Amino acid sequence: MAASKAETLLRKPGQPPGVSYLELFFDLVFVFALTQLSQWLLEDITSRWQIVKAAQALLLLLALLMLWFVVAWVTDVYDPQQPEVQLVVAGAMFGILVMAVALPEAFGSRGLVFAGAYVAIHLGRGLVLVPALRGHKAQRRSAGGMLWFAVSAVPWIVGATAAGGSARAAWWALAIAIEYTGAMLFFPAPWFRRPTATGWPVVPEHFGERYRQFVTIAIAELIAVTGVAGGMHLTSRTTVAAFFVSFTTTVLLWRTYLYQAASLLPAAIAAATTPARLVRRALLTHVIMVAGILATDAGFQLVIGRPLGHTSPGWVGVIIGGPVLYLAGRVLFGHTIYGRVSHSRAIGALLLAGVSPAMVLLPPLAVAITPTLVLAGIVISDAVLARGRPRKPPSPPS
Repeated sequence: MAASKAETLLRKPGQPPGVSYLELFFDLVFVFALTQLSQWLLEDITSRWQIVKAAQALLLLLALLMLWFVVAWVTDVYDPQQPEVQLVVAGAMFGILVMAVALPEAFGSRGLVFAGAYVAIHLGRGLVLVPALRGHKAQRRSAGGMLWFAVSAVPWIVGATAAGGSARAAWWALAIAIEYTGAMLFFPAPWFRRPTATGWPVVPEHFGERYRQFVTIAIAELIAVTGVAGGMHLTSRTTVAAFFVSFTTTVLLWRTYLYQAASLLPAAIAAATTPARLVRRALLTHVIMVAGILATDAGFQLVIGRPLGHTSPGWVGVIIGGPVLYLAGRVLFGHTIYGRVSHSRAIGALLLAGVSPAMVLLPPLAVAITPTLVLAGIVISDAVLARGRPRKPPSPPS
């Protein structure tokens, strides 16, 4: 009877692989969390603590992305129509909402709120799924994941009670390292000593669509921020120009992601020797791309707010560094799909990195135009190379 109950939780072979409305609902909360993180990163960007703050922002982003990835895998493995799965997703939504509210003071007075909500999401998911899967082999897999998150909960809570921001960051970095290590190893446990990628079921169409939505969410946040910043500062020709450049860059980022590789992601997952391993590789590439988009987001707000004047190194770091980071992730993503490097994207990233030291001599608007031109060159190169040629099939590395 217990095994029969567990079977109802799993996705059925003939079940539509599309993304459910529940997952789209979840994404709305995730967008808010990214917006909060972007706004927090923007504060004091010119201070001497900018590198420390960037490191702290990366820790918070990695935590949010781990939550997104785990929820995506839950809805990939389990039936989103089942009450237990809906409870898990709804609980994650509320927890992320609490984290987003506490995020601006995560390294201050609300550290325990942020960490407590994060830990509660992961442990709460295990407390729902592990008993519900009793009698099924999937229970060991779910329990293994719960064990790793229970271990990482210790540095999360200890870090939240630490007095200094540096100590808190160190503890939280340890917690995140534990979690990502567990994910890379497929969450081994004493009762599940040698988990393999073949032991983790994957629905290629569903996961491929979720990853595309993942980047779309981040880019949509760019559009929202551009619109808000434009509404506040569109008072001169230069701010209008900055608004136009920001929107154009957003479109180009979307185009360079979606072109071929992203559209072929479901086919690449299906063609991979071990689909779960490709999903794992894709996670790392998307983490890098979204981090780049988040930095670009902060750059847009700076440029629209003040298109002329002096450009500090911190401003260059987000205006140029964001697209560089995004293109680096996109190069790795292309390699995950095709087993080769996209030369145009690699050259674009190197070109932007090479000219960045000289960008402090230009006004912010001129700096912002530089990645726009590079991204436009990549899009044009893609169009020229694809003319008259059939689309290349995916060939993921083994």
